[in-house]
Amino acid sequence: MALTVNDMDRFKAAMPRLEAIAYRLLGSASDAEDAVQDTFLRWQAADTERIEVPEAWLTKVLTHLCLNQLTSARARRETYVGQWLPEPLLAGDPMLGPADTAEQRESVSYAVLALMERLTPNERVVYVLREAFGHPHRRIAEILDITEAASQQIFHRAKKHVAEGRTRTEVDGAAARRIVDEFLAAATSGRTEPLVRLLTGDAIALGDGGGKVPARTKAFEGALAVATFIRGLFKPGRAKRALVGGSPGVFVTTANNTPALVVVLDGRVIGVMCMEIGTDGIAAFRSQANPDKLARATRHWAASDHGEPLLVMF
Repeated sequence: MALTVNDMDRFKAAMPRLEAIAYRLLGSASDAEDAVQDTFLRWQAADTERIEVPEAWLTKVLTHLCLNQLTSARARRETYVGQWLPEPLLAGDPMLGPADTAEQRESVSYAVLALMERLTPNERVVYVLREAFGHPHRRIAEILDITEAASQQIFHRAKKHVAEGRTRTEVDGAAARRIVDEFLAAATSGRTEPLVRLLTGDAIALGDGGGKVPARTKAFEGALAVATFIRGLFKPGRAKRALVGGSPGVFVTTANNTPALVVVLDGRVIGVMCMEIGTDGIAAFRSQANPDKLARATRHWAASDHGEPLLVMF
């Protein structure tokens, strides 16, 4: 069915919100784009004149497409090589969606996206639609074909699961940047002790190479283990230059609304390290190095003004 200009305009107006919902639900920008495209195909085939509230209709269609993807994604991740981490979005990416409230910013943080992997598909849907987009439980219940009371129960359960895995108090942007600068100085000092002082006692470091880039299958746990790993990561060496094909630059920015280091080689993003910083120090490093999950970051990086790198590795 051919869409009218008005129908096209209504879909285009809804696209940013649909992409932001899909990304939070799936943790993958490429999968989110596919889900929104499939939603458009269903919009194109629908009798749009009979759809009273296009935004609600599109959200319901998108949500069910994402539910199907979440179910199949669980099976795929059972055979995934190493740690699975979400696809990072760099500062300014429109897919990050609304960031007016602390809840909205938190819902797309790398730490929370990783924690949401523990939720059931329905828990993830209710958490995202309620926490990040403020949908009333009545509307969420209609989307999932459950009662309003069930939606409320699922939301409280999901919020509890996320809170249990995330108990840190966030620091303001200026303090976070100061800690990042101190971290870079410590990481390039060649010594472990300055790094240990910046970390929480139970700090972790984990990375996703997707089987295409070397990455440890288990997380480093504890301040000393993490500091030793970081010191080795930043230590210069010809073997490392040969492995990555040159000497990449390191930039400080934000990814998923949290402090991050972006590693760039010849204009291509080859790594994004997201840092979870609390009042008691750096609690976690989550690094994405799988090239399949960095294509959007590279495109966004190429279109942005980022200045000179703070340091050149290796």
